[in-house]
Amino acid sequence: MVDEAPGRAPERPVVVIGNFDGVHRGHVELLRAAQALEPGAPLVVVTFWPHPMSVIRPDQTPLLLGSLERRVELLRAQGVTDVVVVEFTSEVAGWSPARFVDEVIRPLHPVRVVVGENFHFGFRAAGDVAALTALGQDDPSRPGGGFAVSGVPLLTDGTQPSSSTLIRQAVADGDFGRVRELSDHGFRFCGVVVKGDQRGREMGFPTANVAVPPGLAVPADGVYAGWVTRLDVPDAERWPAAISVGTNPTFDGLERRVESYVLDRDDLELYGVEIAVDFYARLRGQVKYAGMESLIVQMHSDVDHARQLLHSS
Repeated sequence: MVDEAPGRAPERPVVVIGNFDGVHRGHVELLRAAQALEPGAPLVVVTFWPHPMSVIRPDQTPLLLGSLERRVELLRAQGVTDVVVVEFTSEVAGWSPARFVDEVIRPLHPVRVVVGENFHFGFRAAGDVAALTALGQDDPSRPGGGFAVSGVPLLTDGTQPSSSTLIRQAVADGDFGRVRELSDHGFRFCGVVVKGDQRGREMGFPTANVAVPPGLAVPADGVYAGWVTRLDVPDAERWPAAISVGTNPTFDGLERRVESYVLDRDDLELYGVEIAVDFYARLRGQVKYAGMESLIVQMHSDVDHARQLLHSS
């Protein structure tokens, strides 16, 4: 985990535990608190995949704000040294708080564990910060030694704690200003470009199409302004785009997709390329038009609107 100098014991890390879906401002404050409590110590995050609710209460599983790879990317951007991913299974869900500590935390040899003040863990969420503190006391019979525990107050906007739930609602509403307030970064959707119906190219607006996989959050059906970046090229240019989310009701489509028209570009070949779509603003809802001509007129208007918004951003 950490490089060791010859003859020198490795420095014990400070460990932060959480889901970290979306890596919002509350998560960032938790990481900063850990760094402040143990300056210079390696910063290790323990997170869970899939979301624990998908195992405990599948019918209440939230739509995730990003893939596991995106989560790790955002965590590392905050200075995290290592990310430990716990595969959350029904067996893990049944662990007692003590077993969770023995299986997950002690092997990391932390000097301190930092969690949100509302943190719960173990079977039926039986463990809390007080239980974790007690389990962290040094016990010669347990490997890994003892560790300190800090429960950090939740970051609020003055009325309610910053949370992934609030961001999911803002994404669904197309309120990306609110998303940026809560997360310090916009909402990004990633995927591999697939071949579509070619209707966009026929109408003069070729699009990069990405299917919407189950389990991931996307904005409500409609048209948006944003940017497209290819992820297979380091430091790639970010292109302004008009983005459609939905099923193409004018043509009785069934598959939900994110379709991005890069403004004023018809020369891009992106099939098979992973792209990032960064949403900036909602333009309108999805509408079923009488035919292609009416849709083309509206698309020209959407593109002009997107260009104006993105130029002034």
